[in-house]
Amino acid sequence: MFLRLLFVLLSALNIAVGAWLLLGQPYRHVGDATDPGVAPLQLLSELPAAEGTIAGPETPAAAFDASQGFRCMALGPFDTPQDLRSARQALDGHVARMRSRQQQTTQPSAWWVYLPAAASRAQALQTARQLAAKNINDYFVVGSGDQANTVSLGLFRDPANARKRLDQVAAAGFPARMSERSESVPEYWLDLAIATAQPFDWRQYLGASDLGTHDIRCF
Repeated sequence: MFLRLLFVLLSALNIAVGAWLLLGQPYRHVGDATDPGVAPLQLLSELPAAEGTIAGPETPAAAFDASQGFRCMALGPFDTPQDLRSARQALDGHVARMRSRQQQTTQPSAWWVYLPAAASRAQALQTARQLAAKNINDYFVVGSGDQANTVSLGLFRDPANARKRLDQVAAAGFPARMSERSESVPEYWLDLAIATAQPFDWRQYLGASDLGTHDIRCF
């Protein structure tokens, strides 16, 4: 009886060891999961990085410089929008890109010759009579506002004429002064992008003019 029981136990042990050897290591003995000639599937994380590519999202790709190979300049200012449009039509096809723009600028509008404000209107009128006695006419006594009691001696577009009037009044013994009056006016510009390898002279398309140019950031 004992020998029969021992035989049964040894047989069961052999069966258990064989089953473990056969089923306990599935990846070592299992065949390929794909058909012959078909590449096996791989996770993206298992793929090697391609040569020359950027690995990882923390390294951004280099920004593309749209202005590379170009030089840009502003041409102007043009006096009127019509002048700007005419220049644009003349340069069409000779530059890579163009854009029109308008900006405000301050420029002298006139030069004012005057005598400084008196302490009172009576004193300003007295000064006016003294001017008339010296044969200096064309004056005006300002009656109100910021320039009240000032004696205006003229407003001139040409600074040379203003200086001539100033010298005349000063020679008669009066403390004449001259100041510049300014106003805000629009200026019209044409921005050009030109290929650096291309020789370019805008004058051959627009002719002789008083326009000027300066370099700008490419657009």
